[in-house]
Amino acid sequence: MAQRAVQLDWETLCCSICLDLLKDPVTSPCGHSYCMNCVKDHWDTEDEKKTYSCPQCKESFTLRPGLVKSAMLAALVEQLKKTGLQAAPADHCYAGAEDVACDVCTGRKLRAVKSCLVCQVSYCEQHLQPHFESPAFEKHKLVEPLKHLQEKFCSCHDEVMKMFCRTDQQCICYLCSMDEHKGHDTVSAAAERTERQRELEGSRHNIQQRIQDREEEVKLLQQEVEAINGSADKAVEHSEKIFTQLIRLMEERRSDVKQQVRSQQETEVSRVKELQEKLEQEITELKRKDAELEKLSHTEDHLHVLLNYPLLPHLSKSTESHRQNILHLRYFEDVTAAVSELRDKLQDVLDEELLKISLTVTEVDALLPQPEPETRDEFLQYSRQITLDPNTAHTQLLLSNGNRKATVMREKQSCSSHTDRFSDWLQVLSRQRLTGRSYWEVERSSGGVSVAVSYKDISRTGTESGFGNNDKSWALGCFDITYYFRQNNIRTLLSGPRSSRVGVYLDHSAGILSFYSVSDTMTLLHRVQTTFTEPLYAGLLVYWAGDTAELCELK
Repeated sequence: MAQRAVQLDWETLCCSICLDLLKDPVTSPCGHSYCMNCVKDHWDTEDEKKTYSCPQCKESFTLRPGLVKSAMLAALVEQLKKTGLQAAPADHCYAGAEDVACDVCTGRKLRAVKSCLVCQVSYCEQHLQPHFESPAFEKHKLVEPLKHLQEKFCSCHDEVMKMFCRTDQQCICYLCSMDEHKGHDTVSAAAERTERQRELEGSRHNIQQRIQDREEEVKLLQQEVEAINGSADKAVEHSEKIFTQLIRLMEERRSDVKQQVRSQQETEVSRVKELQEKLEQEITELKRKDAELEKLSHTEDHLHVLLNYPLLPHLSKSTESHRQNILHLRYFEDVTAAVSELRDKLQDVLDEELLKISLTVTEVDALLPQPEPETRDEFLQYSRQITLDPNTAHTQLLLSNGNRKATVMREKQSCSSHTDRFSDWLQVLSRQRLTGRSYWEVERSSGGVSVAVSYKDISRTGTESGFGNNDKSWALGCFDITYYFRQNNIRTLLSGPRSSRVGVYLDHSAGILSFYSVSDTMTLLHRVQTTFTEPLYAGLLVYWAGDTAELCELK
């Protein structure tokens, strides 16, 4: 009870304008007390109207009222200050960002507890008291605090907008419905709110349903991520074991070959050394006999020569010559050739099987399909370092720059025969198979070049072996004045900016093949949408002597 009394004293001694303890308290003729400066400032603002009113009860005065100092209130205020009470309301009474602020408070505003539709003002608890105490406010309508209170009133008639014009789709007051909106489809704001509420609920239902659907999809995608990660981890673990076994097997086979070669080496060296030793013994014997014969040949005594020559040991029959065997000894070149052949076969098998693995991996794609790149930087994310296969190059093509550049020569080049070599068109395929997403660029000289992709089993001879002349290859012909696209021997003329560089984007699994003119910008020349049934290879066809085409090194 004592605490309540102290609180009552604080409220009694609080200025209703600044909401702080009274400073130099004065009393107006109507009996209300204020800080002297607060009430003076209030009446200063009313000087122009020549009508003055009490801030609390709104009583009007024709003349500016005189102010009487209240000694008793001043003493009570001093007494309260000595008790150490704070002359400010608790922080939770002040208006926050989400609250409606009192329109009357100056300085830091208190939170409004009601809004008056007649006054068009929101009041805190202190400034609301006159509405309960003075009969002048009996007909005022108090509602819960409203933000942006002035927006609720018609700017023309200063009336609360309680109606809605469906014709003009705007809120109006009753007078508006009788004036500029006369004859329009008008309803009460409450009725329109009911209609909009149904629409709102329907929209909310749709949104909530979509939220639920998307949450389910997110949950499924998360499960898919976990499944992919688990499956990938198992695949990597098993692959590591299998490749470790393969490496161990190769190590064992390497050791076997090494042991066989060394064993045969030891046998052959022993045989050769034995033969060498016999020959050296024969040479020693021959040299000794030659020395005896030389000595006898220099004797001047004829009789001595005739008597002793028959006594000399006869030259034994010469041992068989091994020169022929030595000349035909091939050492271990055949082993090297056999191991090289094994390497090539193993490489082919590995390439073929790894391609199958790669295709299997790339099929685990696309829960969410990736869009085709648009900028060059996006294309370069899929860049491939591609080299040309010398075994496929026509004999008039000279490959250089690490087998990336092809130049047409006037004379045939010296090269081995190979079943993969093109014989009728000046063209060449890449060594690398292309699956998944790949991007590469070709820099060409003036003249004519076809930039192509092809299946491996394209024909190597005949007119149909040219890129684009069959159903196994797709080619973009680039000439000084035009472009064309050729596939299955059907030629389509294209337009586009001239450029010495052509970019090729391939999405094998999606069946997309796109050719671009590359300069400061990338311009699409032609796009193919099909189904690729086999791995593809990059191809170059160069038409005339001296012309070049080069697979660019992309970083």
